[in-house]
Amino acid sequence: MIDCRSIAKGKGKGELIVSSEPISFLGGVNPENGEIIDPNHELKGQIIKDKVLFIPGGKGSTVGSYVIFQMMKNDTAPNAIICIDAEPIIATGAIMSDIPMVDSPANTKELTSGTVVEVDGDNGTIEVL
Repeated sequence: MIDCRSIAKGKGKGELIVSSEPISFLGGVNPENGEIIDPNHELKGQIIKDKVLFIPGGKGSTVGSYVIFQMMKNDTAPNAIICIDAEPIIATGAIMSDIPMVDSPANTKELTSGTVVEVDGDNGTIEVL
């Protein structure tokens, strides 16, 4: 069990998709299908729908919160979000969209792409399954 800070309530599980780069949801993610479309991002072409997204944080416009909300409405959002350091854009998007979110994980060695985890935003934990 990895202890974290709770950002958005709820539980979500799935396969991790991990990036060492922050992401901008506005212009960086297609809300129609959940694909990373930023041509300069290391995850370009990958789909975050039904995954657990682990990123350092977000970047870009405050409209990114609404892109996350649109993804939830389109059923293309990630099942949960983990950040090293959550900032207001992604935190607001997760809260508005009922996407479980935590940040400040203490030990991230086990958190690699393809690993299946459960994020518990109620208790601020990540469990590797």
